[in-house]
Amino acid sequence: MSNINDAPNTCEELDINDIVAMRREKLNILKESGNDPFQEVRYDRTAQACNILNSYSDYDGKTVKIAGRIMSKRIMGKASFAHIYDGTELIQLYAKVDLLGVDEYEAFKKLDIGDIIGVTGDVFTTHKGEISTKISNYILLAKSLLPLPEKYHGLKNTDLRYRQRYVDLIINPETKEVFIKRSKIITAIRRFLDDKGFIEVETPVLNTILGGANARPFVTHHNTLDLDMFLRIAPELYLKRLIVGGFQKVYELGRLFRNEGMSIKHNPEFTTMELYQAFADYNDMMDIVEELYKHCAKEVLGSEELDYQETKIDFKGSWHRVTMSELVKIHTDIDFYCDSLEIIKDKAIKMGLDVKDSYTWGKLMYELFDKYVEDKLIQPTFVIDYPVEVSPLAKRKKDDPRLTERFEFFIFGREMGNAFSELNDPIDQRHRFEEQGRAREAGDDEAQMMDEDFVTALEYGMPPTGGLGIGIDRMVMLFTDSSSIRDVLLFPTMKPKLN
Repeated sequence: MSNINDAPNTCEELDINDIVAMRREKLNILKESGNDPFQEVRYDRTAQACNILNSYSDYDGKTVKIAGRIMSKRIMGKASFAHIYDGTELIQLYAKVDLLGVDEYEAFKKLDIGDIIGVTGDVFTTHKGEISTKISNYILLAKSLLPLPEKYHGLKNTDLRYRQRYVDLIINPETKEVFIKRSKIITAIRRFLDDKGFIEVETPVLNTILGGANARPFVTHHNTLDLDMFLRIAPELYLKRLIVGGFQKVYELGRLFRNEGMSIKHNPEFTTMELYQAFADYNDMMDIVEELYKHCAKEVLGSEELDYQETKIDFKGSWHRVTMSELVKIHTDIDFYCDSLEIIKDKAIKMGLDVKDSYTWGKLMYELFDKYVEDKLIQPTFVIDYPVEVSPLAKRKKDDPRLTERFEFFIFGREMGNAFSELNDPIDQRHRFEEQGRAREAGDDEAQMMDEDFVTALEYGMPPTGGLGIGIDRMVMLFTDSSSIRDVLLFPTMKPKLN
């Protein structure tokens, strides 16, 4: 795409208030003369800038109707130039008094950068070789009352970019490309899952019981029912009800809400994809993750490799699969199968971990992994066999009931997704919900609640099931080389700005 920030402009140095006042006065004059631009309801275009620029031979000498936002003006007496951006490309306009007439040409000269116009004219190439449109007539479709920021050389202030994404999209074409790529990723995910026989479903966003993950919720109130409700933190328990009901493969792609901290990796509302497959386990889920990432990379990037923050990430081949206990031993020299619990605690304290008296064997393993291992997993890695204490919905391992058939996968030191061989034993599930309830009563506001209806569903019988959740925003960050989650959310959560 042409760089709209390189387009010249002839605006004089003026106070912002003076500029706004002048533009409003121009609008008043237009309205008084019966030319209110905001009364125009549509404009029939016959071409877009990208088509003209990329297939010039098809348009050379032909009359087209195009429309877009004025991004530059260069007034040169009886002839003037401007650039408009129509959402696809930047294209030059050539206005001449002999073609427009004196009145229309003078009115054209008074247009402001940011105004949206429709243009009829012939396509040609200037003597400098720039593909352009020679205006035979034009119409003002919307008046811009505010000037574009920073003398039209680009919106660099990140806070302002997030708050006024509409201006960011006008000024910085690369921003739009990120969100086009995001859309392609989501489309590729749906196509991949649909082709594998998964059915997309929708489950409630308003929940009466907090479940499916350990997280703090947003609380709202239903007036008619006089009932506090939670914005969902996960769709898991509803999706597994569908497996009980006879669906074999289901998925949901949608928004979750967690009332937690904000960072370059976290936003209070975010997008995930969760899927469940009957008669499958966490090994099948690992296969799906590998296939899905490779599919999306080839669809969107054309390669199974990408560069993220100057680091090459390689999706090819089989991804590394390693247990949490093995990784902890490698990076901390603590052996959870040889050392006693007392020795493990002593070593962890000496390393600087804040070890609480309540920490069990499994909780210690998880905390050590979280602090000393996670950020070292750069290439795609499946970390398998999580402790049962931090996996209340996963099936226990047959050979070690302290662990579960659960994995998370990591890329560039970030957790990108989570999966289980799902717990389908209603008695064990009730016990774990009760454990979570005790933790909640003890002050853990992220612990899950007892969900009696879900236990009832399991009592009817749920087949062995594999479940998987993938964070879409972090996936988009990776595929677009974006350092912050706010760069891949059109309208990230922001603290209101005080006037």
